[in-house]
Amino acid sequence: MLNVAAYLSRCNYAGVTVPTPETLREVHRAHLLAVPFENLDIHLGRKIVCDEDGFIRKIVSERRGGFCYELNGAFASLLRALGFQVTLLSARVAGADGGNGPEFDHLTIRVDLEEPWLADVGFGDGFLEPLRLEPGGEQRQIGRIYRLRESEGVFRLEVMADDKWKGEYSFTLQPRQLSEFAAMCHYHQTSLESHFTRKRICSRATAEGRITLSDETLIETRNGVRQERVLLGEEEWRAKLHELFEVTLP
Repeated sequence: MLNVAAYLSRCNYAGVTVPTPETLREVHRAHLLAVPFENLDIHLGRKIVCDEDGFIRKIVSERRGGFCYELNGAFASLLRALGFQVTLLSARVAGADGGNGPEFDHLTIRVDLEEPWLADVGFGDGFLEPLRLEPGGEQRQIGRIYRLRESEGVFRLEVMADDKWKGEYSFTLQPRQLSEFAAMCHYHQTSLESHFTRKRICSRATAEGRITLSDETLIETRNGVRQERVLLGEEEWRAKLHELFEVTLP
């Protein structure tokens, strides 16, 4: 059974837990500020299995992060325990060529209150607070502008970047089970075509922007200003991993 208090403590969250839009917004934000997006187990040769209990144990007990299946899979469990109505959705990530990835490429979350919301704590540098799940209209938050477009039942999430709309991912509202993501979860941790197998990533949101370890490069964005520094080697990389993300690897 999920230890809600332990999970909320992991997110440094001590606010109200009544299932309201305000609670959803604050817990979502707290999760992104505390729990990193990372693929380190893939590069350690550790198999990631689509198992909710395993995701929660890794994030809460081991104080680690994960990639989309892990982060959103665990977050969905937390939201359910808090009394939210949650549906897992399959998303297809937008490619540089304008096309979309395969089904189950990404796991995102629908949360139903008086109106539906899109929640996602597993898309790396994504939205910090949930978005209203309604097409049309711009949704502004913390220096960014998002919108959802819909055509024939397919929703497309877009963000304004460099004065033009950039696709993030597309999805339908068809409910999914965690087990349906297993094949793509395996693909992303084994295929040479997956960007998750190409480099080590550990990244989390901060109050001022984002901090990321991308292989041996430390990237810090504060108030829109980006700085990069190449680390001196594995020892400094591990030191920064612990200092900035509280992650210690064997």
